Amino acid sequence: MSYDSDNIFAKILRGEIPSEKLYEDESTYVFMDIMPRADGHCLVIPKTPCRNMLDASPEQLTACLVTVQKMGHAVMQAFGAEGVTVQQFNEAAGGQEVFHLHYHVLPRHDGVKLRPPGTMADFAVLKDQADKIRAVLG
Repeated sequence: MSYDSDNIFAKILRGEIPSEKLYEDESTYVFMDIMPRADGHCLVIPKTPCRNMLDASPEQLTACLVTVQKMGHAVMQAFGAEGVTVQQFNEAAGGQEVFHLHYHVLPRHDGVKLRPPGTMADFAVLKDQADKIRAVLG
């Protein structure tokens, strides 16, 4: 399987599609998930092309996981969460829908279930949640 440079995350990286950016460094980009399963649900992606972790370089994986850890701390603090769920899917059979490596980072509260997938967020609410995370990140 090859990388499709027209996937939605590649378009976000090129600025062709807007996103609610939370954080960026030389190797990774983080933005709010527009179909969040929890308040503060964000996505961490590498800035360089790779389909998923199966074809990612060690450098891409390392950069992403360093950022995932940073965002895990940030979303927990921003939302007063007791934990964080990190999800990562590979290939269609593994649940992957966008074929650009990405990690879901979801703040979690004891006893609160994740919302069902597929519901579009209210963008004003998403922006308010993003502001909370950005305030923690400084």
